[in-house]
Amino acid sequence: MKTGSKMLGEEKRPLWKQFFLVIIRAVVVIILCGLALLVILTVTEYKPDDVEPVEIEGEASAEAPAPGDSITFMTWNTGYGGLGDDTDFFMDGGRRVRPEKQPRVYENLEAMLQQVLAEDPDIVLLQEVDQNSTRSYNTNQPHGWRDGLQGYESNYGTNYRTLFVPYPLPPIGRVDAGIMTFSRFDISEAERIQLPCPFSWPVRLANLKRCLVVNRIPLEGTDRELVIVNLHLEAYDDGEGKIAQTHMLRDLLVAEAIAGNYVIAGGDFNQTFSTVDLTNYPTLEGRWAPGTIETDEFVSGREDGAGSSWQFVQDDAVPSCRSLDRPLVGADPTDFQYYVIDGFIVSGNIQIESAETLDLGFVNTDHNPVMMEVTLLPAN
Repeated sequence: MKTGSKMLGEEKRPLWKQFFLVIIRAVVVIILCGLALLVILTVTEYKPDDVEPVEIEGEASAEAPAPGDSITFMTWNTGYGGLGDDTDFFMDGGRRVRPEKQPRVYENLEAMLQQVLAEDPDIVLLQEVDQNSTRSYNTNQPHGWRDGLQGYESNYGTNYRTLFVPYPLPPIGRVDAGIMTFSRFDISEAERIQLPCPFSWPVRLANLKRCLVVNRIPLEGTDRELVIVNLHLEAYDDGEGKIAQTHMLRDLLVAEAIAGNYVIAGGDFNQTFSTVDLTNYPTLEGRWAPGTIETDEFVSGREDGAGSSWQFVQDDAVPSCRSLDRPLVGADPTDFQYYVIDGFIVSGNIQIESAETLDLGFVNTDHNPVMMEVTLLPAN
């Protein structure tokens, strides 16, 4: 008896049908993998409490400050060591998220550390500090900063934690990042305050959960405190997120000022204060654009008028950030979008002695550091 393929129902399919089945199976596999990733990211989503204590490490090297003392500050977005002059970023119109090779991350971090040591500030506010993140080749940056900055107390507030970011190609991958505060003075308490997240599911699964880290430093000879807020506000939203986060920041700062404390908020606002002159930084078509903080509306809606003497510090003489639509190396530096988005908000009982953005040419990160010296005025 013959057992040919026709008798067994195994007639060979046409080539086009085989190709079509392969495509269908591949699509099904991709969909199933995508659904599995969504489930995993949903189950493991980083969901911090509204208020969480932040661990304080290290040992302070300076005595507690007092009204009448001068204090120096630095704020710097370090770009996780991966956004130097050889790198672009896909959200700004570029292609990548990190340098081609790991040594460049170490080079960037070491150069930034040496700059901080040279400036020798009393308070250092850092943003975009990675640990065990694919985009920075899994470098343990908090450990490196703590090891390099001796004589400071420090804390770390997580604002970005996800197992996998599936875009762009190659993907960002795992991210664990946050903001770090260093102080030569003893920090009695530090808290992480969750900011509103403008993204809904599933976009929020692979996005930042931005926060404020509020640091309290006791002042000698008074029951008042120096309250320092480290921040990195929303960047790539439709604008509503920035507004909501700014309002929450405003309410917190005003409440502390009403309590009689000395208050300074510093970091990457991703917004420009309305008092800043942007004549030297014309808006270029197709580039990322920051928001604007209207300084005269900072305390709007408060009947007590508290906070009317707030001071908004951004140095428009030097840009604090550059666009990342392409690498800076080999490009015309005059054809970049430059921004003034880093700085400080300072309460009226503090006198600002000086403030400047250091022009470091964006060699090791897409931000320049901002320095400020202040004097705590004697209490009335």
